[in-house]
Amino acid sequence: MSNRRDNGWSRREFLQRLSLAGTGAFLGLRSDGIAAEPPLETRKIKLVHRTDAICMSPQYVAEELLRVEGFTEVEYLKTIGGSGIEKALASGDAHLSMHMVASYIARLEVGDPIVIIGGGHVGCYELFASTRVRTIRDLKGKAVATTGLGSTPHIFLAIMAAYVGLDPRKDINWVRRDASEQVQLLAEGKIDAFLAFPPTAQELRQKKIGHVVVNSMMDKPWSQYFCCVVAGNREFVRRNPGATKRALRAILKSADACAREPDRFASLLVDKGFAQNYDYALQTMKDMHYGQWRDYDPEDTVRFFSLRLHEIGVIKSSPQKIIAQGTDWRFLKELKKELKG
Repeated sequence: MSNRRDNGWSRREFLQRLSLAGTGAFLGLRSDGIAAEPPLETRKIKLVHRTDAICMSPQYVAEELLRVEGFTEVEYLKTIGGSGIEKALASGDAHLSMHMVASYIARLEVGDPIVIIGGGHVGCYELFASTRVRTIRDLKGKAVATTGLGSTPHIFLAIMAAYVGLDPRKDINWVRRDASEQVQLLAEGKIDAFLAFPPTAQELRQKKIGHVVVNSMMDKPWSQYFCCVVAGNREFVRRNPGATKRALRAILKSADACAREPDRFASLLVDKGFAQNYDYALQTMKDMHYGQWRDYDPEDTVRFFSLRLHEIGVIKSSPQKIIAQGTDWRFLKELKKELKG
């Protein structure tokens, strides 16, 4: 893999530029507005590094901006799988993280102390399948791999199946397999489908394994709502509103930066160890709608997925109850005014 990209910067040069005092200006963050705000309640912020996913790139790229915002300790808790994110936030081991909205709603239903505070990105999941599956309805009677019942891919695909009239509990043969096995199982024809996300989706394309039945970045209704949203530990958000706003601002500004200059920030992900393959990271940056967080309403997203989860029996609460008890939009409302596109 080459160290130099078409933009003419080597990775070393890029990181050197990021380390300069002008980091905030480079990424589009003005320091005068920050200075006018109340001091931080805490200078430590803990985010999640989900090692099997790079769709959460904005919160990885945000590390330098978080320091510009005044955080002197920026930590990333490594975890695998969506359940690791949920547990980290609920326990307070992490303060903020992007994650699939349906999984957050499911955890709110059982009382986890988390609160959704902003949108993240639209789409990241893609349903890859064998030639035996051309539509979601074709999943009836087929073997579909998932890391476990109740996992994020299982919940999302169950929602998709129910949306087209299938009963996900009876009509699909769920096969529990580790994520590391699913690509090979599909290639060998031992399963018929599974939901993939970056970088696995990019690997499947590169190896020409399976074909895409549903792309949540492009196909309605999934492309009309956020896939991943930003949530925080409830107590952290309550005690540290200033820090919460600044951290969310850094993540949203980083989302804009990823959309604006995907090649540079794909390099950054690799150099900092958040991604292993530059080409997969670059394709993710180009595919994801990172710069459109202003254009979607996260409350609509929570309402939509709450209804879908109620339909498949995952939650009993109404969307209104989930929104009232599990969301806090005050920071996002302020930042939408401040960070006008």
